[in-house]
Amino acid sequence: MLLPLESEVRRLRHANGLEVSLARTPGDVEAAQRLRHAVFVEEMGASTASRRPGIEEDLFDAWCEHLVVRDTASEEVVGTYRILTPEKARRLGTYYAETEFDLTRLQLLREGICEVGRACIHPAWRSGAVIARLWHGIGRLMVERGYRFLIGCASMSMADGGEAASRVAAHLVPAHLAPIEYRVFARHPLAPREGDEAPERGDAGESAPPLLRAYLRLGAWIGGEPAWDPEFNTADFFVFLPLSRVSARYARHFLKAA
Repeated sequence: MLLPLESEVRRLRHANGLEVSLARTPGDVEAAQRLRHAVFVEEMGASTASRRPGIEEDLFDAWCEHLVVRDTASEEVVGTYRILTPEKARRLGTYYAETEFDLTRLQLLREGICEVGRACIHPAWRSGAVIARLWHGIGRLMVERGYRFLIGCASMSMADGGEAASRVAAHLVPAHLAPIEYRVFARHPLAPREGDEAPERGDAGESAPPLLRAYLRLGAWIGGEPAWDPEFNTADFFVFLPLSRVSARYARHFLKAA
């Protein structure tokens, strides 16, 4: 199990006072869901349905493990990721990404696929330290349990009608497209906009969402054209990362103990 020892938790406490662990109690999960509501619903305007006020949740939450980063001074949850393991996906019968993409070509890899999603960070903590802790936790979990592939969706706002997302897709998808045997297919593809031209390389890098850029730096591929998520009003890019492709520059932070 991830971070089972108090000594390990103490070892991950640095000068900035952050602690990463899997949620251990229903209260831990609720704190993550409240942070998600603050970020996705209040900040980004997502229209997700929830049974409880101030909570962002869906049917996948009960099947997922929830990774949280706490500010040890205040005990506040300042970052979270949820993780759907292949064992739980098999019992559930699906991954979250399958609500948006056809994953048929990944069928033979499913026993080794770990899915991450619902990544969010408190606005006051978006300097990079929290996402580094979250990724360290994900990397440890995958190595300890022997998972070989990471999948997820990196979202980009459609508040401008999809113009920026279409331009980023025109540049990044061809440059980082997965090999044909790992391609996925959007159930509701993001329609290309007439007259859009692929931006210059620097412009595309600056316009792409930080999470997508980070996945690509790790060595991830983009599985195909992005999908439109009407609930969040986002363009979702499917990312596929075999652990064998994690670049040497980031392997120490993602795969090894801090």
